[in-house]
Amino acid sequence: MRKLVLLLCLTLLIASPAFAAKRSVTIAYTGWASSTASANLMRAVLQEKLGRTCELVATDAENMWRMVAEGEADAMLSAWLPETQDVYFEQYGSEVENLGPNLEGTRIGLVVPKVPKGRFTTGTGIKNRIYVPTTSIPELGKDASKYDNRIIGIDPGAGVMDKTREALEVYGLKDKMRLVPGSDATMVAELSRAVSHQRWIVVTGWKPHWMFARWNLEFLDDPEGVYGQGGHIATMVRKGLQQEDPDVYALLNNFYWTPKEMGRLMLWIQEDRGLFPYDKALRWMNTHSERVESWLP
Repeated sequence: MRKLVLLLCLTLLIASPAFAAKRSVTIAYTGWASSTASANLMRAVLQEKLGRTCELVATDAENMWRMVAEGEADAMLSAWLPETQDVYFEQYGSEVENLGPNLEGTRIGLVVPKVPKGRFTTGTGIKNRIYVPTTSIPELGKDASKYDNRIIGIDPGAGVMDKTREALEVYGLKDKMRLVPGSDATMVAELSRAVSHQRWIVVTGWKPHWMFARWNLEFLDDPEGVYGQGGHIATMVRKGLQQEDPDVYALLNNFYWTPKEMGRLMLWIQEDRGLFPYDKALRWMNTHSERVESWLP
């Protein structure tokens, strides 16, 4: 009888909100620089400020949405809206809770380096010419061979990849340019090599991203508006999180930062080749204490 009572008490304890609040918080994210930065920062705040354990699950964009919709993850901080991930929002939007923007001022599109040949200026002080003169997406067709007929992309399910496939159709480039899938890391590596060797290259790009601080890059004009007019990054949480874990919900709901703030953390992570993102998130948290305090419940 005594064992039965103890078992019943334990069952009631596990089912109680107080016990549920001690569970590890799961955040789904992608390998993009921005997603890695925000996920590790939130993990640092949860563990250091709320005393909660937090598990990060790296996956692709579509699975990130699915995990939150099906309750496998508590949250995601990388919903690029209104257009970049509109397909996933239409599919899963009704199954998640949208907490609104955690960063505003995003942009996606096709990007080329605007770097001069050799030194930036001649001996007389005149600026050297940019070695990639392309300024708009329609111009890619006439110079396709100089780009090796390739657009260097990231993971196939990313919103910017869907928009690029659409752009190839809209601008009649499908027979001239091939979209090469990869990852954030492989795209940046290709870009770095091309700039170093003065080779023509066009990549799928987005802001905020640390590569814009590293190199002089420019979005190609998009006269048909395939890539949209910019937007924001939103936080999505699973249904029921507010009732089951109000402190975590409040923190996620309060989370908001600027592209400049995110850019600093992304650069710090990149400096160590992305090997220690959590350590850099702790550094950011400790040097932006007022901002972090504003997020706490």
